[in-house]
Amino acid sequence: MTQIERARKGELTEEIKEVAKAEALDAEVVLERVAKGQIVIPANKNRKTRVVGIGKGLRTKVNASIGTSTEIADLDMEVEKARIAERYGADTLMDLSVGGDIVAIRKAVMEAVSLPVGTVPLYEAFAIAIEKYGAAVNMPMELLWEVTERQCEEGVAFMAIHCGINRQTVEMLRQQQYRFGGLVSKGGSYMVAWMEHNNKENPLYEHFDRVVEILKKYDVVLSLGNGFRAGAIHDSTDRVQIQELLINCELAELGRQMGCQTMVEGPGHIPINEIEANIILEKKMSGEAPFYMLGPITTDIAPGYDHITAAIGAALSSAYGADFICYVTPSEHLGLPFPEDVREGVIAARIATHVGDMIKYGHKDRDKEMSKARRDMDWTRQFALAIDPERAKEIKTKRKSNNGPTCTMCGSFCANYILSDMFRIDLKDSEKE
Repeated sequence: MTQIERARKGELTEEIKEVAKAEALDAEVVLERVAKGQIVIPANKNRKTRVVGIGKGLRTKVNASIGTSTEIADLDMEVEKARIAERYGADTLMDLSVGGDIVAIRKAVMEAVSLPVGTVPLYEAFAIAIEKYGAAVNMPMELLWEVTERQCEEGVAFMAIHCGINRQTVEMLRQQQYRFGGLVSKGGSYMVAWMEHNNKENPLYEHFDRVVEILKKYDVVLSLGNGFRAGAIHDSTDRVQIQELLINCELAELGRQMGCQTMVEGPGHIPINEIEANIILEKKMSGEAPFYMLGPITTDIAPGYDHITAAIGAALSSAYGADFICYVTPSEHLGLPFPEDVREGVIAARIATHVGDMIKYGHKDRDKEMSKARRDMDWTRQFALAIDPERAKEIKTKRKSNNGPTCTMCGSFCANYILSDMFRIDLKDSEKE
C-alpha cells in the first residue's frame, strides 16, 4: 500500500513519524493530512532515502535540478552537483538528464546522495526514440510505460509527468496564436509534437489510470507537470496555462482517490502580482494538494542573475502557500549549470523559502537569535545560525578586523560596540570564529 492508503487506514507509518518529528508537529496531524492528500512523502519502496514531507503545515521544501544535456554529458560532474546540492541543504533532487548514458547517470546520482530523487520519464523515452527510431515523434506509446516502470523499479521517488496536455489545450494554444516566449518545457514541446504528428491524444492523459497504476506499485509521488508553463512574463496566467492547471488539479484529486500520492506543478515565469492568484486557484481546485512552484522567475531581463529573480518569486510563493520550490541557478537561460551554480541556486532558494515561511508560519526565532548574536558581536553564534556558514566565514576572514570583536564595515564606529558597556553586553569569547 502507499502512504496515502496506509494513512487512510489510520496507520502511523515510520515515515509519518519522522516527518512529524522533523517538523515539530503532532504525528496525528501529519497522518490526517497525508490521508487527505495535503502532504506527500516521496519515499520509493525500492530505495532508502532521507524522509521528506511536502505540504500543508510543513516547512517549504527546496528541490535542486541537475542533469546532462545533449551538449554536455559529464557523469562525474553530475555526481558532484548532486553532492553539492545535498551539502548545501536541498531537500530533494531531480535528475533531468537527456544526454549521455541516462540510466548510468541516474544510478550514479542516486548512489551518491541520500535525498529523494525525481525524474521526468518522458525525457528518457523521447531520447530513446530519437536514437532507436530516428525521431521523437516516432516514439511507440508502449515505450512510455516501459521507461516509467523501469525508473520506478530503480528507486525514483517522484516523477513529473505531463498528464495535463491534451488535444483541447493544444488547440487553445493555436487559437491564441502561440506565445511570446514559445513553449519552454522540453517534455511539453516533444509531447505536443508527438500528438500533432501522430494525430493522437496524449497517452499520459488518455491513459491516466495506467500512470497511476505504475506509480502506486512503488509508492512514487506523481508530480503533475506543467508542460504549458509560461516561459515569459507576458505569457503568464494565459488560458493555456490555466486550463492545464485545472486539468492537473482534477487529475490530482482523481489520483488521490485511486491511492496515489499527488502534487501539482506551478508556473515558471510570472509577475509578482499574479503569484497569489495561481496558488489560491491550485489550492481550491485540487483540494489543497501540495503545490510545486518552478522558480518562479519574476522578470525576463536578468540573465546571469535568475537565481535572484526566482528567489523573489519563491519567497512570495512560499508566503502565499506554495509547498515546494524548484531552485533556479545563475546559468538559467544561458547554459548547463556547473557545480558552483548549483550551490548558488540552492542557497538562494533556501533563503527565499525561509523568508516565505517567516510569513506563512511565523518562523522568526532563528532571525531573533541572529539579531542577538549580532548585537553581542558573537561571531561563533552568527556563523552557526547562517544559512551558508562557509560563505559568511570566508567573507569575514578576508576582511579580518584589527579592532577586537567588530568587523571592518564600521570598525571602532560599530554602533553595538559603542554601547556595549552602557548596556552591559558580555563580549567575552565573542571573537571566536
